[in-house]
Amino acid sequence: MKTAIDLPVEMLHRAKMLAARQLSTLKELVITGLDHVLGTSASVSHDAPLGRLRQGLHLGNKGMSRDEVHARR
Repeated sequence: MKTAIDLPVEMLHRAKMLAARQLSTLKELVITGLDHVLGTSASVSHDAPLGRLRQGLHLGNKGMSRDEVHARR
């Protein structure tokens, strides 16, 4: 369900920065915070991070063999 809330600009900026550092979204951060305050558990706050861990993070490299990684120059 969509909703709108007014937040202080500085708080919103800090929240976006924290979400980015955690490779999360602002939505997940808000859900996690509300879960903490309300003492409940939402599936989004637990399943999404685990899904990202299982999927991994593709950094765009071509991949290297063990020998290439350990080669001395």
